[in-house]
Amino acid sequence: MPLVARLGSGIPLVARDRELDRLRAALARAGEGTAGAVLLAGDAGVGKTRLIDELAASAEDTLVLMGRCLDAGETGLPYLPFAEALGTLKDITNRPALAMLLPQLALPAEREPGTEGMTAPGLLPGRRPEQDVGQLQLFDAVLGLLGDLSERQRVLLVVEDLHWADASTRYLLSFLLSRLRSQRLLVVCTYRADDLHRSHPLRPLLSELVRLPAVERLDLSPFNAADARRFVEALSDDLPEDVVQQVAERSEGNAFFAEELIAVATCDDRSSLPSALADVLLSRVERLSPQAQHVVRVASVRGRRVRHDRLREVAGMSDVDLDTALRELVQHHLLVVNDDEVYIFRHALLREAVYGDLLPGERVRLHAAYARYLAEHLDERGAAAALAHHAFQSHDLPQALRASIKAAKEAERAGAPAESLRYLEKALNLWNAVAAADRPSDVDEAVLLRRASWVAGTAGQPERAVAFARSATKALTSEQTPEEAAEVWLRLAQALSILDGNEEEHFTVIAKALDLVYDREPSPTRARVLAGKASSLRQQRKDAAAREAAELAIADGRTANAPGAVADALGTLAILDDHAMRHAEAKESFERAIKSAREVGAFNNELRAWYYYGLMHYDQGELAEAARVFNEAGNRAKETGLTWSMFGLEIRILQLLVHYYIGDWDYAAWASEPPGMSVSSTVLARLAAARTHLTVGRGELAETERLITKLRSDWHRDIQIALITGGTGAEVALWRGRPELAVERVTDALEWTRKLGGPWVLADIRIGAIGIAAYADVAAKARRKRDTEAEENAVEAGRKLAEHVRLTARNGKPRAGTLGPEGRAWLARANAEESRLQGPGDPELWRKAVDGFGYGLVFEQALCRWRLAEALLGAEAKENHRDEAAEQLRLADEVATRLKAVPLQEAVASCAKRARITLRADEPAREHLDLFTPRERAVLALVASGRTNREVGEELYISEKTVSVHLSRIMAKLGASRRAEAVAIAYDRGLLE
Repeated sequence: MPLVARLGSGIPLVARDRELDRLRAALARAGEGTAGAVLLAGDAGVGKTRLIDELAASAEDTLVLMGRCLDAGETGLPYLPFAEALGTLKDITNRPALAMLLPQLALPAEREPGTEGMTAPGLLPGRRPEQDVGQLQLFDAVLGLLGDLSERQRVLLVVEDLHWADASTRYLLSFLLSRLRSQRLLVVCTYRADDLHRSHPLRPLLSELVRLPAVERLDLSPFNAADARRFVEALSDDLPEDVVQQVAERSEGNAFFAEELIAVATCDDRSSLPSALADVLLSRVERLSPQAQHVVRVASVRGRRVRHDRLREVAGMSDVDLDTALRELVQHHLLVVNDDEVYIFRHALLREAVYGDLLPGERVRLHAAYARYLAEHLDERGAAAALAHHAFQSHDLPQALRASIKAAKEAERAGAPAESLRYLEKALNLWNAVAAADRPSDVDEAVLLRRASWVAGTAGQPERAVAFARSATKALTSEQTPEEAAEVWLRLAQALSILDGNEEEHFTVIAKALDLVYDREPSPTRARVLAGKASSLRQQRKDAAAREAAELAIADGRTANAPGAVADALGTLAILDDHAMRHAEAKESFERAIKSAREVGAFNNELRAWYYYGLMHYDQGELAEAARVFNEAGNRAKETGLTWSMFGLEIRILQLLVHYYIGDWDYAAWASEPPGMSVSSTVLARLAAARTHLTVGRGELAETERLITKLRSDWHRDIQIALITGGTGAEVALWRGRPELAVERVTDALEWTRKLGGPWVLADIRIGAIGIAAYADVAAKARRKRDTEAEENAVEAGRKLAEHVRLTARNGKPRAGTLGPEGRAWLARANAEESRLQGPGDPELWRKAVDGFGYGLVFEQALCRWRLAEALLGAEAKENHRDEAAEQLRLADEVATRLKAVPLQEAVASCAKRARITLRADEPAREHLDLFTPRERAVLALVASGRTNREVGEELYISEKTVSVHLSRIMAKLGASRRAEAVAIAYDRGLLE
């Protein structure tokens, strides 16, 4: 046998100390409880795998999990690198969702799109994309498994060749990396930087991932000239000096290229080396025996890896000849063997070179041979997808069509909707190219389009979901039964409900679906359509008709055994009971809907019922009970792996808001913790917007300002983002002393709500109240500057906004029919803020605001107490109100201190200081003699800021004459004859900051 060259893995690592040290440092941080991820980028063959192997080999007390992505067509398994990495673990059968990932576990039973647990919820709190329940459960199961493993031992998870990752793998990786927190886990992903063309699907994911705080990128560049020579010298044994120099130069710093050049130089008698890498690789193949060349070509058609049994069947050789050829290939380092009787090309570039050198006819014949083998083994996981690939490459279009349909079903059951959509699109592209007689008899084009619509929706592509559904309606023929046609129209209605601006078409389409089956016998289809119609009617506020349709859906569902439709309709009935103010009946209906949905595994319907159940208590002002329900709902979302699903998100946001309102800010902070720091998605933007309540309240003003600015570009995603940040953005501007900016933000938000929701959006009451506060501050600033015109303009604009708030309260349409305690409280505050437009405010109106928020909004009530104290101190005969003002300030300070609400705490302290009110009995006594009294110091500070005597009096709640007396005493103490001189002396002596 000819000489065999050494591999780079057989020598010490060369010139990679810096990169290896960074990886080891990241692994060490993971061991200390700071999870992280490294994206290792480099050209093909530059040494990424060798570097990872070195890291894994030196990682003591570490569980190393490794998986590799394969090129499209090489495997039919989505999530392959995760299946490979986790497949060797034991004790994972207690996580049923992992059955979608691991081939050794059974897949969940197949379901028709849109049925039972997969029914797209019709009662949407906002426009949310449909989501695949199975995929979310799988993602949570993988995250939970890695978290559990990391509690026992440090974990290193390696995903290689990410440039070949399927869409589902990319989604799962994004999910995991955005949730890296305190797990003892390091994730390392490698990818070819030179393969990422502008439209490569990995590029947007990388852009998202590198913004995550736990993720760093590490570029592995080629060797420089000196390092390339060191590598070649270490690898070559007795090569002449001129050959070593030639190899080092020609390899261009690429380790794999250098290895192959050395292999040619070691084993060949050539006087010169090939210049192209493909020529180098093929020259190695040409030196093999004919049998070995045949086997390596057969293997290249299967992909980077091939099982021994498949290779034996397709190669058509005797066992002895095959073993001899394989031994030769392994001996020459073209193939390597793993423990599962699988042969793997040592490098993907080698497989690509061999496959690319096949003749067209040879390639077609070998693909056909693999297709014949796979057609007889379709019970294996991934076989259908592989068959679709090989049948298409061998021009067997009927076989490719049937296999693509089967592969789509399998991918959907595996929680990989993106892959399912890819196979369905392939099937749809093949449909008209295949003769009608050769098409599958159990489906038609309309069914494929309907299924594609569902999968596109769950894959996060709602626009394509609508397009597929519309195409499905056009593909309907007279051959379909009314039930089959109704399913297609129902699917279109579901897809339309996700996107804004399609309400009228949605109502028309669901009516058309119902017309098709209304006079038919009870059936699962009729039950589902009636449930959808009930939801549609409820959205149109036609409650009586909605109740009738829901009751019919329940009856049909029970008759025709469609429990998912029953659960859907029970949820609608519960909401209708709530609307009718029959809260006792609604409570029973919600609990019945939850139980029914749970029994049939309709998890989305269950969480929807939980959501509206909690919302009922929230709307009634029963915040403690709402917190209990939402907490229980959140636990249920976590149990089912749906924390970040459509209703899981809504529940999490209400958990945040309710606990914020009742003053449990630590819990609210926990609930606001996002799955990742990026706000590029609607989910993250919604959560980040809700979090701004907390960051403003706690005085994280710079962080809030950054979030508000960033989230402005996300308003188009969901109106709730605008409704929340329009108010919190104005609040942060007010706390920073910029009322003009607060006015701008309120105006922007009101224009946005008017455009999307009409003139009477109820959220305008809260936003408007904050806007009136901003106008009051603008007017006060203008008065201090004696700018009469600016003051009058602010007062006029504030009164106009106050009138809009009152009209909104009168004309708006609350979900429960009447304005709830939250709306009434904000209306009271708006009226009280209006009284500040021309002075300190009306104490009686502020008392009403304090009482309004007394049902449970702790922080808002404390803020109103502060404003009430200011109004009391600024009112005529103020001495009569001093005790009440002091009491209000102390109550506000108590809440602000407990919540760590720094801006409110400082505002209360400032007001108390100006009024010479002691907030707490334990306030420290002065340890040194001050030249000025507290009142004199306050007067001097205001004079130094440019205030007139009248303005100082207004600020300190004293008369202009009293200010003059204090100034006379200050000047006497400082030996000054004028105001300006007193200020200058005070600065010089360090008496003013």
